[in-house]
Amino acid sequence: MEPLDRCARPLRTALVRSSLRRWLPWGLLGLMLGGSLLKALALLPDSYMSSKRNLLNIYFVKLAWAWTFWLLLPFIAITNYCLSRNVLEMLRRISTLLVGTMVWYVCTSLFLHIEDFTGSCYKSPALDVLFQEHLSKWQCRQGGGFWHGFDISGHSFLLTYCALMIVEEMAVLHVLNTERSPRLHAVVNALFVALSFLTLIWVWMFFCTALYFHDFSQKLFGTLVGLSAWYGTYRFWYLKSFSPGLPPQNASLSSKKPNCSR
Repeated sequence: MEPLDRCARPLRTALVRSSLRRWLPWGLLGLMLGGSLLKALALLPDSYMSSKRNLLNIYFVKLAWAWTFWLLLPFIAITNYCLSRNVLEMLRRISTLLVGTMVWYVCTSLFLHIEDFTGSCYKSPALDVLFQEHLSKWQCRQGGGFWHGFDISGHSFLLTYCALMIVEEMAVLHVLNTERSPRLHAVVNALFVALSFLTLIWVWMFFCTALYFHDFSQKLFGTLVGLSAWYGTYRFWYLKSFSPGLPPQNASLSSKKPNCSR
């Protein structure tokens, strides 16, 4: 447990801060703009991260919502039940993951429809010969063509939303004390460390997307949709009573941090 505590301590200092939650959206927007500028100036050579076959892309980014969902599920359940001792309140907070799943599904489906609606089929990526007989991306690819449409960056959207969602949910550690239960302390710490490294991966891969992939407008739209989804939930809807609510993060709920000993 001691190595885990030593790993968790600096991560808590860096990631469980209100200032991070306040500035991370601007930081992501800055990374997108900076990476896109470097891509436009062609200052960086191709690298391992510029290949879509890199391991982080295949095993993490392609499954970004699954990783986020299955690590946040036990973290939200344990920490919120610890604080509330109320199953219904815990389930209410877990419903944030159902909302997130709907956001992911609706937005990615919309992006695909936009690309289909705005695109045309060409013989090659050179966009020189038009295949007018193929009217959808699926038909185009089945016919060996290259579909070119407005391909909003799904990675920019989802990595933005996932990183911000994780940081918001980790704020519960401001008011949770698990030191009286070594086993629970170890479980919460392990989940926190895993979520912290996942957040770092999402931010790094978001920057790599800005550096190597998509046009500027496609990344801008994707990032703005991700920011809007986060703002619409955690900064607007979740403040209302009829919502999944925000994670507890106000120390005034108790004179001391609540201890979770069972």
